[in-house]
Amino acid sequence: MTGSDLDIILPALVAGMLVIFSHVPLGREVVQRGIIFIDLAIAQIAGVGVIAARLLHFDSDWAVQLFAGGAALAGALLLSLTDRKLGALQEPLIGVLFVLAATGALLLLAQDAHGGDALKDMLAGQILWVSNAQLGWSALMLVPCGLAWLLLGRRLGHVGFYVLFALAITTSVQLVGVYLVFASLVIPALATRAWRDSLGLAGGWVLGASGYLAGLYCSLYLDLPAAPLIVWCLAVLALLFSVGMSTRQLPTPPEEKSPGHH
Repeated sequence: MTGSDLDIILPALVAGMLVIFSHVPLGREVVQRGIIFIDLAIAQIAGVGVIAARLLHFDSDWAVQLFAGGAALAGALLLSLTDRKLGALQEPLIGVLFVLAATGALLLLAQDAHGGDALKDMLAGQILWVSNAQLGWSALMLVPCGLAWLLLGRRLGHVGFYVLFALAITTSVQLVGVYLVFASLVIPALATRAWRDSLGLAGGWVLGASGYLAGLYCSLYLDLPAAPLIVWCLAVLALLFSVGMSTRQLPTPPEEKSPGHH
């Protein structure tokens, strides 16, 4: 690997580690609650906020963050309310919210000559081109979010979880895109769902970090888009991880007794 390759890979890898650090513990909670598509819906809502900010020519990082965060928080608080009032219908409501946000983005970009590029950036992100400034303000959001959930967890309460989740998603969508946000939350959590507490967290972090590293290397050497490759690497590693663990846990067959043994 040349120095120029490392210059591209290193910031992208740091971005991936920030996302994995904060998203693995939150993803485990999402899987445990059975609200898998909440991350996709909130990520899509945050993406609409990003698009709205840029259409209104608010191009500074903090202005975009404010728009995206406001949209995501509004969606999260709405889902927090519906979860309490209509618990059994929460998952279909999340799906409806996702569809509304996705089609809303299409409507906002309908008259934009560069709308296709903007939509692609929102979904797939530009992880190979993250700047040091992006990494800086993303770390200021994602590290405290991850630590808050690790240290306080469910003591944050029902609304606290949704607010913390929205803040983390808002930042990560701008850093890596909707697809990687969903994959980072759900895939490591599914692969380690049978593990509890610190062991499950450690397994999820290792799996997530390995997926990002493998995907970035494959992107560099195959000259293919980074985000889709990272998603696929995460999925393949999770499958291998799950198969390996299930093989280790298979019961040992009882020893056969010889005919003359009693």
